[in-house]
Amino acid sequence: MRSKLGIWCVLVLVAGGGIAYSAESLHIVPIVSGDDVLVSFELADAYTEEVREAISSGLRTTFTYEVELRMVVPGWVDRTITTAIVTTSNHYDNLTRRHTLARAIDGRVVDQVVTENESAVGEWLTTLKRVPLCQTSRLDPSRDYFVRIRARRRPSGASLLGWANNITGQARFTFIP
Repeated sequence: MRSKLGIWCVLVLVAGGGIAYSAESLHIVPIVSGDDVLVSFELADAYTEEVREAISSGLRTTFTYEVELRMVVPGWVDRTITTAIVTTSNHYDNLTRRHTLARAIDGRVVDQVVTENESAVGEWLTTLKRVPLCQTSRLDPSRDYFVRIRARRRPSGASLLGWANNITGQARFTFIP
């Protein structure tokens, strides 16, 4: 009897963490511009008080976005065209009161900024614009595609097991050259 009660308590805690963290939403906009497929996205409402507290304590805060471009294949498994891992991080120095912000794509740092502006930190961590995915030459004309993004942040703290720390979203588009 006690083990069943313990299992139910753990399930309620995990579900509660998922409900508390699911207030965030991922807005995705795929863009075909010239010969490139780009994606812009925003993790709305993710710059929470909990994140601000972690940053002000000096903890390095990182948002990781796993981006996939996939082709819709009816009646079969969707085909992955390309993937990218985009990380945005913040390291706050309590002595100088400055944020060192870095952005990397597939492990390669593409941008780095130092700022004292906290609103710029929130935008840096949760909004990305025109991230390159691939050349349009890799796409078949008049086919349906979608961009799927899985977002997570560190340090986490939304649920006991960390399951609710992931947000997933996708956006479909048809490639017409």
